Amino acid sequence: MDVNGNLTDTTVLIVDDTAASRYAIGTVLRRAGHEVVAVTRGQEALSELDVRLRKGRLPDVALIDVHLPDMSGFELCRRLKERPHMAGLPVVHFSAQSAVPADRCQGLETGAEAYLTVPAEPEDIEAAVRAAVRAARLRADDQALVRRLRLLSETIVTIQSARSLHELADATADGAARLLGCPAAVFVLDRDGELYRGLSRERTSLAMPDEGAHRDVAELLRRLTRGQSGVRITTVPAPLWPTGFFRPGVQHDARLTLVLTQDGRVPVCLAIPTRGRRRVSPENEALLAQLAQAAVLAAEPLLMYQVERHVALTLQHSFLPRPHQLPELPGVDIAVRYEPASQETEIGGDFYAALRVGDQVLTAVGDVVGHSLDAATVMVELRHALRAYCLAESDPAALAERLDQLLQHYHTEVTATVCLALIDPGSGRTRIANAGHIPPLILGDDGSAEYVKASGPLLGVGLPHPPPTELVLGPTDRLLMVTDGLIETRGTDLSVSMEHLRAAAVGALPGLEALCDTLLACFGREREDDVALLALSLADRAGR
Repeated sequence: MDVNGNLTDTTVLIVDDTAASRYAIGTVLRRAGHEVVAVTRGQEALSELDVRLRKGRLPDVALIDVHLPDMSGFELCRRLKERPHMAGLPVVHFSAQSAVPADRCQGLETGAEAYLTVPAEPEDIEAAVRAAVRAARLRADDQALVRRLRLLSETIVTIQSARSLHELADATADGAARLLGCPAAVFVLDRDGELYRGLSRERTSLAMPDEGAHRDVAELLRRLTRGQSGVRITTVPAPLWPTGFFRPGVQHDARLTLVLTQDGRVPVCLAIPTRGRRRVSPENEALLAQLAQAAVLAAEPLLMYQVERHVALTLQHSFLPRPHQLPELPGVDIAVRYEPASQETEIGGDFYAALRVGDQVLTAVGDVVGHSLDAATVMVELRHALRAYCLAESDPAALAERLDQLLQHYHTEVTATVCLALIDPGSGRTRIANAGHIPPLILGDDGSAEYVKASGPLLGVGLPHPPPTELVLGPTDRLLMVTDGLIETRGTDLSVSMEHLRAAAVGALPGLEALCDTLLACFGREREDDVALLALSLADRAGR
């Protein structure tokens, strides 16, 4: 297109079996600055287009005579429009005969842009060509925009469903690469300055830049954004931008789209390569800015969750004693484990306790329903309340009643499960109260494994709790208490998972530590819920 908006340097395919007509139309178009390719038959036109398609050089418009020796111009147009890679080629029909309305209609119905009667004035021929090319380019631009907007919306949906900052960065980088057709890198900087990187798919399987490059990017982002907010687009030249983020071992200038918060932090930086004078179009930069802003909106709750998860984990680790911190409990041996959920999952309210109550031992394993900082906070309350209540009351069913009342009074929307076991080390007499929890599993050294028949309502619902179930723990028995996070799997019935637990426990090596380690190895990897285990046996027995 020249400075006056006229289309030049276009290629026109003329399909006409009349030599004089081909010459006349071709002369007019060449004088107007167009390249002309002339053929005489419909099949010859299809062959020429196939060759040009393979070379990626289709003409910009086709002028087709209605009356061809091997097929009509309308049929040739129809065949073109049926081919996906040629459907966008604009067609102008022409004829030396006066066109009747039916012919014009047939031409338009097969996909032609216009119909000319020749001979025609040079201005009319040129105007028809310009109009057809402009219309085709506008359609192509509109289709490209629709495609990119669709890609943008699909990417935003994927970003919004990301469960971690790593997933979010990868999804944003891949979406940017699909939008622009070039490699992309995305960086998310959390409040502690830790950098999360995402690269478009074609880069992820290749050699990555080292940790020094990531530190350089993090420091560069901090320097670029001090005292600013909003969206900023800037170019960082290759000597300052680390090598290898876009292509292994290759230096590029980086065009950065930065989204900054009011305090000047950079939650998201979207980077694409650029070289020399090649610049990103304003339209593409607008799309990248929208993508980066969508990534920030999706990143904020993940960043907040990260802080909340850290606090919840701190609570869990602060108030659940580690194995070496357990109080001395004469007459019993105890092993405990606590494993937080996988990094992409919220922390819940799982807990265990082992307390001395006179000459007896009270053990508990419980789970506050829900996954949040609130659940972890209520867990701490329940555990401390249990420690206080058992100073005056040892009956496990009565303790369950009091914990139930605590939830009803202070946390009316919260429920929890707990299993309480009161053991007399001297006689092995054990009383168990179960409030909606997985019952304990008693393992004998003869290979037996039976769940204790103890059940009762959840804590927090206000229903009466039955008397405790009584049994005698044998000299070689092991008592196992777990939270459902160990075995619960989405789509699998809990009773089936409990049978899997029973089989794994029977197959474990002797000893409490071996039992806990075996169960964690079998069930505890990449769980979506926290896991708490407590295993107990009488201390004066063999096999520990």
